[in-house]
Amino acid sequence: MKKILILVICLFFLSISAQNTKSMKETLQQYYFPTKFLKLKEGDIAYVKEGTGNKTLLFVHGLSSNADAWSRNIKELKKDFTCIAIDLPGYGKSFKNADALTATYFSEIIRQFTEELKITNFTLIGHSMGGQAAIKFAAKYPDNLNKLILVAPAGIEKFTEFEGNAMKMVMKQQTIMATTPGQIERNYSLNFFKMPKEAEKMIMDRKNIIHASDFGLHALATEKSVKGMLDDTVTADLSNIKTTTLFLFAKNDMLIPNKYLHPLITIDHVAEDAKILVKNSKVVMIDEAGHFLQFEKPTEVNKEIKAFVNSK
Repeated sequence: MKKILILVICLFFLSISAQNTKSMKETLQQYYFPTKFLKLKEGDIAYVKEGTGNKTLLFVHGLSSNADAWSRNIKELKKDFTCIAIDLPGYGKSFKNADALTATYFSEIIRQFTEELKITNFTLIGHSMGGQAAIKFAAKYPDNLNKLILVAPAGIEKFTEFEGNAMKMVMKQQTIMATTPGQIERNYSLNFFKMPKEAEKMIMDRKNIIHASDFGLHALATEKSVKGMLDDTVTADLSNIKTTTLFLFAKNDMLIPNKYLHPLITIDHVAEDAKILVKNSKVVMIDEAGHFLQFEKPTEVNKEIKAFVNSK
């Protein structure tokens, strides 16, 4: 009986090991566009590059996302622009074992990436957490940019120390790793006013990566990123931005502002603050769209991006 029990236990752990032999790079479904890799000092950065236009758009995704989040935008915009979307460290198919995942750190990754590929005078487009990183980059490296587009950016809404600590307690590595399939579906639904069928792929990817060998590192990266967004604030950076800036906000955003901590603050208040903080800026509100507005309303967002980039 004892030998049988030992055999069962061994088989159990062997099955767990078999499930966790593939990395996230191998577990994620193929991106809509072919994936390329660029070797930086810390590891490989995954990215997609489409189009051959004279003007370059560099897209940066948000928390728990990846370069494929921009597929519905690049599909159209590549007709007029060179479109590049990256996987930030800790996410997608890029390296996972980064230390402090702050807006400042991500902005330095963007700098290294663009210098390696000799990308200059480009338009930087950041969503949510990627928007906060884009703010840091624009404040520090204005000469590198042509224009700046911030899509539902994090960093404008302010949190007290108590509120920040509460969010850090919720977004822990262990909690993220224990998220059930049902919770994953509910979490994604919060990002949309009306979830498009195309979102099924990213939901399936999120469910599948729990079996990846480096999923724990990804979950830890998410924990570190939340801490980074809260601790590495960009209020001062916003007022220092000199680049012409377009803010795109979603009228029905359920995540910005935080509905639990700031129930009396509306998205209009956040948009108004953005307009005040960044002097040379334009604010556009997209109706019937949630936090993931570039994916939910690609036609409307693409139209605004194209008009803004081509404007004088």
